[in-house]
Amino acid sequence: MRIAILGAGPAGLYLSYLIKRRRPDADVVVIEQNQADATFGFGVVFSDRALEFLRDDDPDTFAAIAPQMESWSDMTLVHKNERAVIDGIGFAAIGRLKLLELLQARLRSVGVQPQFGRVVKSLDELGEADLIVGADGVNSLVRHTYAEEFGAGIGYLANRFAWFGTSKPFDTLTQTFRHTPIGNFNAHHYRYAPGRSTFIVEVDAATFVGTGLERMDDADSRALCQKVFADALDGRPLISNNSVWRRFPQVSNARWHHGKHVLIGDALHTAHFSIGSGTRLAMEDAIALNRALAEHKDDIVAALPAFEAARRPILEKIVAGANRSAAWYENFGEHMALGIKDFAMSYITRSGRVDIERLRKLSPGFVRWVQDEAQ
Repeated sequence: MRIAILGAGPAGLYLSYLIKRRRPDADVVVIEQNQADATFGFGVVFSDRALEFLRDDDPDTFAAIAPQMESWSDMTLVHKNERAVIDGIGFAAIGRLKLLELLQARLRSVGVQPQFGRVVKSLDELGEADLIVGADGVNSLVRHTYAEEFGAGIGYLANRFAWFGTSKPFDTLTQTFRHTPIGNFNAHHYRYAPGRSTFIVEVDAATFVGTGLERMDDADSRALCQKVFADALDGRPLISNNSVWRRFPQVSNARWHHGKHVLIGDALHTAHFSIGSGTRLAMEDAIALNRALAEHKDDIVAALPAFEAARRPILEKIVAGANRSAAWYENFGEHMALGIKDFAMSYITRSGRVDIERLRKLSPGFVRWVQDEAQ
């Protein structure tokens, strides 16, 4: 059996590993246009229980990744220079490059070496394959080639964001909101390694234009963001790594497979970074596809529809919540008119997946803090 996988991000690497571990005789080819150590962004964040899906099915990979993660049990909102701590909403983070290195090592352990630095312009270049997997991200060649067959769509949100880093380690995942004379700013920041944190800056469309960010070079835009968030950064500089301003892409596909072609990860769907689930969803896609292949003895005709049938209801529920969260952020400037407690409640319930009764169980300290004002 020959399987060609385009893309060596978390989805492609983990799927390759799972298939080769299960089928040592399979010919698994993994192709990535970037070099092995090329990555964009800084850290990736998971919910605190996000890696539990690995613990039972793949303890070796879990054991490789878990010790490398930074974790915490609360999150913090900063609004109008006031802080709201939401207990029980824990996360864990790891450097994106470190995660890729660990997954590359897992793949090498089963005898597969990805072909890095190879740009594929046509699927014809892949030769004969029993299965072609598009794990090649938002700009997927597989999805683009069969856009009509997949019912592919992509739209872009209005807000702009840029991924920076900083040497300041933050105690928790923190959201810092700033209303300034030049516009509305928000920073998503969290540590992912000792002495290193991700610092994503987001602005609404009006602020992006009004501040002149659309015309600034990297140094000027970093300088502006450092000034806006000087107190949060303790005066430390922001670090750039392809930190261009972009709009978040919302990828969707009416159908997940066509013939011997199937999509996973960001090639199939995107979930707004505000819910911290993109990498987890990509790896869970890989698990679900490998499981479907195993259950149907690698019969592609049967396995691909089974993968979609089993995975789609789970995924659509999460993506729907992510889209509601994204919609809240699109209008975060309007929410900033609220006081800290109302703002915090608006934030924590934005996806529609958390109500007050669930909050009582998850975050009893936060609920008591909110309700004290009303009593």
